[in-house]
Amino acid sequence: MELTPQAVKPVIDVQNLTKDYYIGEIVVRALRGIDMQIFPGEMVAIMGPSGSGKSTLMNMIGCLDSPTSGDYYLDSLRVSDLHDDELAIVRNQKIGFVFQKYNLLPRIDAIENVALPLRYSEDTSNMRQRAEAALESVGLGDRMRHKPNELSGGQQQRVAIARALVNQPAILLADEPTGNLDSQSGKEVMELLIKLNQQQNTTIVLVTHDPTVALHAQRTIQLFDGLIKAPEAIA
Repeated sequence: MELTPQAVKPVIDVQNLTKDYYIGEIVVRALRGIDMQIFPGEMVAIMGPSGSGKSTLMNMIGCLDSPTSGDYYLDSLRVSDLHDDELAIVRNQKIGFVFQKYNLLPRIDAIENVALPLRYSEDTSNMRQRAEAALESVGLGDRMRHKPNELSGGQQQRVAIARALVNQPAILLADEPTGNLDSQSGKEVMELLIKLNQQQNTTIVLVTHDPTVALHAQRTIQLFDGLIKAPEAIA
């Protein structure tokens, strides 16, 4: 995919982002000035060792936390200074989350799990039809009435992806999406994410420790000690 950043606004625009945590009198500088842009239709992997700031950056991108300083624009909306209630609205409307743990409700079936974000959105029309369409898009049209314990791990992750997509978010944020899966199921989930990116132009940010997962991305952002390192600086 050939991107022209000069002509396209980034869907994620992070400018000198910092995040400090305080443990007593000790200051932990988790992010120390991150500048990053991700454009519509990109598939980007974020990697780094434990303690590099990867999870903190994911929380910033996902509007799960607010930065200490700096600016973050999501789909041209400045979200850096939003309060918790406002961040919750942004998360529901603009971000689809896929986690290592599927986080499905065990007592309801696939279609009801997928429809859950719609119940908290501004547009609650045609919820069932939209949930059905999302499940069809991940190849689970024949598993809509199955509960999570009646599905394989790979199928449960597909339900989680359908749930993430049902509100048609600006980005899909996948945190270790294959971490709980066997190799074959993990391959199938990655093939699905690639298909969503290539055929539906879904913007995907993968947070991963696995270099084989990162290979599927169009580019990789490496974090070390709260900073982005250029490829030539990585030893």
